[in-house]
Parts: sequence; C-alpha cells; structure tokens
Amino acid sequence: MKRGMVVVGAILIQLALGAIYAWSVFTPSLVAEGWSKANTQYVFAIGLASFAIVMVYAGKKLNTWGPQRLSWIGGIVLGLGYLLAGLLGGTNFWVLCILIGLIGGAGIGFAYVVPIAVGMRWFPDKKGMITGLAVAGFGFGAMLWVKLAGEWGNLIANMGLASTFSIYGIAFAIMVIIGGLWMKFPPAGWKPEGFEAKQASTTKNADDREFTSSDMLGKVQFYLIFLTFVFSAGAGLMSIGLMKLYPMETLQNAGMSVAQASAIAGTAMAVFFSLANGLGRIIWGLLSDKLGRKTSIIIMTATQGTIVILFTYMAGNELLLYLGATLIGFNFGGNFALFPTITADTFGAKNVGQNYPFVFLAYGVGGILGPILGGKMGDLGNFPLAFTISGIAVLLGTVLTILVKPAKKS
Repeated sequence: MKRGMVVVGAILIQLALGAIYAWSVFTPSLVAEGWSKANTQYVFAIGLASFAIVMVYAGKKLNTWGPQRLSWIGGIVLGLGYLLAGLLGGTNFWVLCILIGLIGGAGIGFAYVVPIAVGMRWFPDKKGMITGLAVAGFGFGAMLWVKLAGEWGNLIANMGLASTFSIYGIAFAIMVIIGGLWMKFPPAGWKPEGFEAKQASTTKNADDREFTSSDMLGKVQFYLIFLTFVFSAGAGLMSIGLMKLYPMETLQNAGMSVAQASAIAGTAMAVFFSLANGLGRIIWGLLSDKLGRKTSIIIMTATQGTIVILFTYMAGNELLLYLGATLIGFNFGGNFALFPTITADTFGAKNVGQNYPFVFLAYGVGGILGPILGGKMGDLGNFPLAFTISGIAVLLGTVLTILVKPAKKS
C-alpha cells in the first residue's frame, strides 16, 4: 500500500470527526425552539466528555480490533447518532444529549486516535508532518460543517435542523468508512527507504523506548507532559470562549458601537483564530520534525503564555486584536500536533494509540478549568485577570517541558 493514501484517509476521517466543533451552528435554531443557552452547551459538554473517555477505551482496543475496524466502528456510531437525531425530530433536549452528545461523542472517540497511530507507523521519519496534517483535518472540518449548514449551503435554512442532522450523519459515516480503507498498520519491521531510527543516548534498544500505558502512568514524564497540555489547552479553550465577548467589551470601551465591536470580534474569531488554528496544526507539526518535539513545545508555550497575558492590551485595538487572535489560534492548534508526537517520542510510537488517549484527557481537564476561570472572572468584571492567570499557567508549562527527560524503563 502506498503510504500517501494513509494521508488521504487520515484527513478524510478527521474532516468528519471535526463535527463536534461545529455544534455552535445548530444552537441558534435550538434557542429559537425554546432551549436555554445553558442546555445547548450541555450537549456539547457531554460530547467532549464522551469523546475523551471513549478514546481511552478505543486505544486499548486498537491492536485487538485493528485500526480499520476501529475507524469503521467510530464512523458508523457517529453517523448513526446524527442520523437518528434527525429522524427523531432534532429538537428534543434528552434525545440530542444522548444521540449527538453521548453517542456522537463516542463515535469520535473510537476513530480519533486511529489516523494518528497509523500515520506514525507509516511515517516514522515525519511523525510531526503526518500528525499535523491529520489533526488539521479535524480543525478545518469544523469550519466546513459550519459553513455548509450556514452561509455556504444554507442547509438549516432550506431543509431544517432535523434534515441537516440526518444528512450530516450519512456524510460522516461515508467519509470515515472510505478513509478507513487505508487505516492499516505497515508490515512488521517495515521502514521507509533510507530511514534510520534515531537512538536516544540513554537507550540500548528499541524495547527500551516502548512503554505500555501502565508503564507510562508510573513515569514523571507523563505528568509533566499532561500538566503542560492542561495549561496550554485550558488557555486556548478559555480564549475561544471569550474571543468575541471580551473584545466586544473592550472595543466598546474604546468608543465603538455595539455593531462595529460585534463585527470586528466576530471576524477575529471566525477568520483569524479559526484559520490560524488549522494552519498551526500543520506548521507546528512540520517544525517539530526539524526542531524536535520538546524544543517546539517550549517555544510554543513560551510564545502562547506571553501573548495570552498581552492579549488584555491587544483586545481593544482592531489590528492588535486580529494579531492576538491569530497567534493564540496558531499556538492552540499546535497542541494537537505536538502532544501526540512528544508522547510517541517519549514513550514509543508503537504504543502511541494506547498511550496518547491518557495524555489527551488533559484536554478535557483544560476544557473544564479554562472556560470556568474565564466565566468566573467575567462575572466579577475582571476578564484581564483570567488571561493573566492563564498566561502564567502556560509559562509554567514551559518550565515543566524543560524538565522532561528521556524515559527509562525500571
């Protein structure tokens, strides 16, 4: 099998899985149907939790079930969740919590790790590149589904919410099933022509670099990487949650009308942050192949921490707001290319499908802590303090990453 097709399959799968970040396009219709804003977020929160938890289980089953079957299970489960939600009317709170939140999130969790694990086996010489391309599909997928439901395809306006759910469910399943055709591990011992695995100076053979999940959880390196991911993801997710609300407030304080402030803040989020988020996944992945994963994370977190702190001085100026949104989005996207690869570099590429889901739980922790911090500080009228605290935490992650040393087996 030509390994280039693995790239095609990985991107196709991740484009479909990016559905979870497109949830916001459905919420105005649900609010119009009488939902509270809080209820719309419960579906999203359940989806994220289901995604992260099922991903750990899927990682354990990767070698047993095989990557192709695991991806197909994920695509079918995700597709059925959305299809059934549409067939059942698409507006009942508990139905959507179960079918799109719990079941849809589970489908994403089953399939998400497959392109990463398979890609690293086929591209041991370009782990950053393949991971960046795969997870970029996830980021750009969100934009695709938002635009098709909204201004590009007008699916919700022309066909209604229920039909849009059903159409998406069928599309998700087909895309993941087709992409899964190339989700196969290379033959045992296969290496690309001319590739020589880099041996760390502290290791004697390949087995010394391959850790099981239980081995990994007993190493301090895991907790250093985990906490860095918590801080970095938390700051990014808090910024996403406040990227419109906080700049609107500061721009109005600078003398702009509500309409002007809303348009500028919306552009910062929908264009500058979103595009940089997708590009950051690819570019940070490519850079990490040249600079090394640890060095890349140190640069990324040091830059991110500084920009998040400075964002309080940037949000009230249109051009500086666009710059800040771009840099924060770019570095936020880098998380999803760099943390899978540092997991592989530290604990072995062979078991990354089992090990990375445990590291990825940090994203869930950051997803709770960051937005809650932003919301609490906002209620107190002190958004700048939220950004300052988050920025300092990310800089702490820089220090933790500096402390990461090659793992050794006991």
